[in-house]
Amino acid sequence: MCYFHIITQAYQTKSTQNISSFPNSYPSEVGSGFNVIDSCWRKDSKWASNRQKLADCGKGYGADARGGKNGAIYVVTDPSDHPIHPKKGTLRYGAIQKRPLWIIFKRDMSITLEGGELFISSYKTIDGRGARVEIANGPCLRLDNVSHVIIHGITIHNCLRGRLDLVRRDPDHLVNTSTIGQSDGDGIRVTSSSKIWIDHCYLSKCGDGLLDITQGSAAVTVSNNYFTQHNKVMLLGHSNMYPKDKKMHVTVVFNHFASGLGQRMPRVRYGYAHVANNKYDEWGFYAIGGSSHPTILSEGNHYTAQNDPRTKEVTKRISHDRRWKKWSWKSKNDLFFNGAYFVSSGKFWRPDYSRSQAFKVASAKGVPTSLTRDAGPLRCVENLPCRN
Repeated sequence: MCYFHIITQAYQTKSTQNISSFPNSYPSEVGSGFNVIDSCWRKDSKWASNRQKLADCGKGYGADARGGKNGAIYVVTDPSDHPIHPKKGTLRYGAIQKRPLWIIFKRDMSITLEGGELFISSYKTIDGRGARVEIANGPCLRLDNVSHVIIHGITIHNCLRGRLDLVRRDPDHLVNTSTIGQSDGDGIRVTSSSKIWIDHCYLSKCGDGLLDITQGSAAVTVSNNYFTQHNKVMLLGHSNMYPKDKKMHVTVVFNHFASGLGQRMPRVRYGYAHVANNKYDEWGFYAIGGSSHPTILSEGNHYTAQNDPRTKEVTKRISHDRRWKKWSWKSKNDLFFNGAYFVSSGKFWRPDYSRSQAFKVASAKGVPTSLTRDAGPLRCVENLPCRN
């Protein structure tokens, strides 16, 4: 039996375990402090009347995502879905509108999308605060050739392949998924898009990847999310034959990569990834991997390897090209536990953040507490600060 097959079998065994009291398996204790993103808004007990302040709080390459700021509030009142003729009050109806919208939810709801992925148009915020919102058991979310989108506080799990059929992309246009690519079961698929921020979501158990950012997408931040129970977690870059991803810049910060994950946390092709202040509980094959000469800085992360001696290395070069030794993969101020180690190569790269994007990477000692303890959707009640 080959090595990869052994690791995959080990992952599959774990991935079949139930998530107890879903979604209450998130860490429940709130730390004494917040990370730099949360500190911008979480102390405000009036968050419900000042929701759009969130758009000013991003950091990293996706910090300039405006979402639906200065647009109208759209309230989702109906959890049903229709891929071609969505009703007013449903999530799909709001997401495909051409004008800026800040989308919120009237109550707790579970949404199963019908037919095809839900296309999210530019200048949208999907804000799950104040409700427990899950998208599950059908196709999930698609951002294609859009900009300025924020997705916050949503639980996404058990996403499935969509049908080859017509799906409404905006109020005036239908698209045929046989021509633009059938949904393959990703939790969130981002293609040819920019200025995207995905924050405080929960992602697990999808048909393909939990989060794919590909086809020339750029200026993306993935922060404060809770990933669990899945093999292929996060893909940055479409394929080894797609050099347009050289322009891709992604910040992966303050996330909790929890139990039952196999690989791709993230896997990077061509582009640039700053992976900072994340908590890694384990990995079945590798944590950070890549091909096609990507540039990666791992900074201030907290890595804990499994007991299996074959899975101690954090990194994996998925290439037979011996020039990988020149790829810029560096570890700076990371902490490693239970034998975990990072194989560095190439020259040091420093992220070229603008003033609005820049943030100070905290000590890795604080990763399990104030920095990632509240990863995933928060519990938000009006007139009280949001808690986990």
